[in-house]
Amino acid sequence: MASVLVKRYFLAVDRYKWLLPTGLVLGLVGGSLALSIPNAAPVYTVESMLVGNRPTTIFSATGTEVRQPIESITADVILSDEIITKTAKEVGLEPRAMMLNLKVTLPTTAAAAAKDKKAPTGSAERVKLEYKDSNQNRAKQVVERLSQSAIDRSKGGNTARLNEVMKSLNQRLPKVRNELTIAEQSLEAYDRAEGPALIAAQNGSISSAISQGENQQRALQVQIEGVNAEIASLQSKLGMTAEEAYVSSALSADPRLSSLNTQIAQLETQLAIASKDFQPEHPTIIQLTTQIKVYETQLRQRVGEVMGGGGVARPFPGDVRQSSSLDPERQRLAMRLVELTTQRDSLTRQLTIVGGSGVKLREQLQNLPNKQLARVRLEDQLKLKKTLYDQMQAKLVDARTAEAETVSSLSLAQLNALPLEPVVPKNPLLFIIGGGVGGLILGAGIIFLLDMLEGTLYMAEDLRDGLKNQDVLVLGMLPDMQIQELHQSIPLLTHSELLYGESYDRFRSNLRLNEGKLPRIVLITSAIASEGKSTVAYNLAIAAARSGRRSLIIEWDLRSSSHSRSVDVVLNADQQLEPLRYFSQANDCVQIVPKIENLYIIPSPGIQRQASSILESNEVKRLIEDVRGRFDFVVVDAPALSQNNDALLLEPMTDGLILVTRPGITQQSMMNEAIEQLNESETIRFLGAVVNGIEIVIPKRIVQEVDRSFTPVKHQVQSVEARAAARLN
Repeated sequence: MASVLVKRYFLAVDRYKWLLPTGLVLGLVGGSLALSIPNAAPVYTVESMLVGNRPTTIFSATGTEVRQPIESITADVILSDEIITKTAKEVGLEPRAMMLNLKVTLPTTAAAAAKDKKAPTGSAERVKLEYKDSNQNRAKQVVERLSQSAIDRSKGGNTARLNEVMKSLNQRLPKVRNELTIAEQSLEAYDRAEGPALIAAQNGSISSAISQGENQQRALQVQIEGVNAEIASLQSKLGMTAEEAYVSSALSADPRLSSLNTQIAQLETQLAIASKDFQPEHPTIIQLTTQIKVYETQLRQRVGEVMGGGGVARPFPGDVRQSSSLDPERQRLAMRLVELTTQRDSLTRQLTIVGGSGVKLREQLQNLPNKQLARVRLEDQLKLKKTLYDQMQAKLVDARTAEAETVSSLSLAQLNALPLEPVVPKNPLLFIIGGGVGGLILGAGIIFLLDMLEGTLYMAEDLRDGLKNQDVLVLGMLPDMQIQELHQSIPLLTHSELLYGESYDRFRSNLRLNEGKLPRIVLITSAIASEGKSTVAYNLAIAAARSGRRSLIIEWDLRSSSHSRSVDVVLNADQQLEPLRYFSQANDCVQIVPKIENLYIIPSPGIQRQASSILESNEVKRLIEDVRGRFDFVVVDAPALSQNNDALLLEPMTDGLILVTRPGITQQSMMNEAIEQLNESETIRFLGAVVNGIEIVIPKRIVQEVDRSFTPVKHQVQSVEARAAARLN
C-alpha cells in the first residue's frame, strides 16, 4: 500500500513539477525578507509571586471554611475578563495583546507536585504572574494591578461565600425553630392524653384493677347462680314465670279488681242457684248472665289500665280472674319471685359492666408498649430538632464572628524585574536554507493536495479498485501501445502481437469464461473521450481474427472521423454522402482488411449531423442481423457515454457492452456516473470493463525474439522498457 501511495505521489510530482521550483523560489524570497526585518526591541520581564494568606487570629471555624485555599484557585480568579479589560484600559493596551505576553502559573495540587519532580519547592502554595513588554514601567504596572485585582477578587469571593452561609442560616432558622415548637407541642399533647395511662402502668394500678375486676366478676357470678336457684324454686311452686308472677301480684293488689272479682263470684253463685229453677231463656238467667259479662268487661278494662299504665288499657292474655285473685301467701311468693328477678337483672348488669372495664384495662395494658414507643419517638424527634436548632444557632454566631476575620486568600510576596532576554543575531545562511526547505515542503504539500482534489485516476491500481468497488468485472488489463506507422491514427497489434497479444488473448478468454462462450456481438465504449475505446475495439477484433475467427469491426462513432486508414482501408467519398444507403447493403459497406486474415471492417461514413437518427434506422437494424449470421465475432466501436446516448441506442442490438478506462484520462466521478447508469438500466447488458493504457514489463526473451523478427519494433520496445523502469524506480 505504501509503494502505491509513493508511486501515485511521484506521478503527481511529474504533473505539477513546476510547483517545486516555484516553492523553492518563494521560500528563498521569504527567507531573504525575514532576514531583512530588523531585530526586535529588548523585552523586559516582570513577575510577581502571590502566596497564601490567612488572618493573624482565628476564632471561628466558618472563617476557615469560606476562605478559598490557594491550591484551588483557578484562572478565572486571576484572569477574569473583567480584570483583564480593566487593567488593559488603565495601561493603554488591547486586552488580546496583553494576554499574549502574560503568563500565569497556577498552584499545583499535592499529587501533581509529587509526580512533577521538576516543580520548584513550594509551587503548590503560590501563584506566579509573569508579563513581558518592551516598556519596563508598563510591564511593572500590569503585574502590580493584576496582582492587586486578584487579591481583591479573592477577598470578595471569600466575603460572598460567608454572606451566603449567613443568608442560608437566617433563611432556615425560622423553619427549624417552628419545627422545634411543633415537636414540643406534640410531646406535651401526648403526655396530657396518654400520661395517666403510662403512669398507671408504671406503678401497677392497671394490673391491680384487672385483678379486682376478675374477683368481682367471680363474686357476682356466685350471687347470680344463687338467685337463679331460688327463682327456679319459686317458679316451680307458683307454676308461673317471673313476668306472670309480677302481673298476678300487681292485679291481686288492686282493690277495684278485688271488688269486681267478688261481685262476679256472687253473680255466678246466684246464676248457679237460678239455673236449677229456670230455663236459660228466663229473664233472671239472662239478667244474671248479662251482669256477669258486664263485670267481666269492666274487669278486663281495669286489668288493661293497671298493666298498661297511664290510663291506657291493653289486652291481657291468660285467665284474668285467676291472675287477679291470688291468696296472700301466693301473692307473697309472687312478689319474692319478682324481687329475685329484679336482683338477678341488676347483678347481670353489674357483671357486664365489670367485664367491659376489664377488657378496656387489658387493651390499655396491651397497647402500653406502643404508647411508650410513640412517646420515645416524639422525644427523639424533639431531641433532633433541638440539636439542629442549637447547631444552627452556634453556626450563626460563629459566622458573625468570622465577619471580622474574612481576608483575601492571596497576598503579594514579592515583585521582581527579571534580566533582559538575550537577542540572538540572525544567521543569513540559516534563514536562506530554512526558507528554501520550507518552500520545497510547501510545494510538495500543494502537489499532494492537488493530487487529492483532482478527480482523474492516474494509477491502474486505483482504476481496478474503483471498478471492483462498483461490483464491475475487470475483463482485462491492456498495455499502452505506440503507433508504429505514419498512416496509423491508433496503435494496432499488426506488428507487435508478440509483445501485447497475450493481454488481448487474456481479455478474450475472460470474456468467454464470464459468458460461458464468446459473445457474437460486443459494443465497446467509454465514459469520456481519449480513453482508447477505438484502440481496444480494433485490437480485440484483430486478436480474434488472429485466432481464426471471422471477425468484423463496425465503426458506429458517427460523430468523429474513421480510423480505417490504420488498417489500409479507404472509404469512397460517395458512400459518405448517403449513410442510410451505405448501411442498407452489407455487401456494399463490409470491406476486407488486406493485411490481416479473417478481419473485416465497416468503416464510419464520417461525421454525420443526424447520427442518432441513423443509428435508430431500420437499415442499421437489418445490417446488424445480417452480420450476426455472417461473422463469428463482431466488435462495435461506439461513442463515449458522456458525449451522447448513441452507445445506449446500439447496445440492445448487441450481446453486451464493455466499458474502457485509462489511467491519467478517466475521471472517477464520470466513471461512477456511467457505471451507475448502466447498472440501473434493465435493458442494457453490462459485461464488464477493461483498464487500457497500462505500462507493462516485457520479458527479455520476447524482446530478443521480436528484435530478430521485427527490427522496426526494436526502438519501441526499448522506449517501453525505459518508461517502465522509471515508473518502478
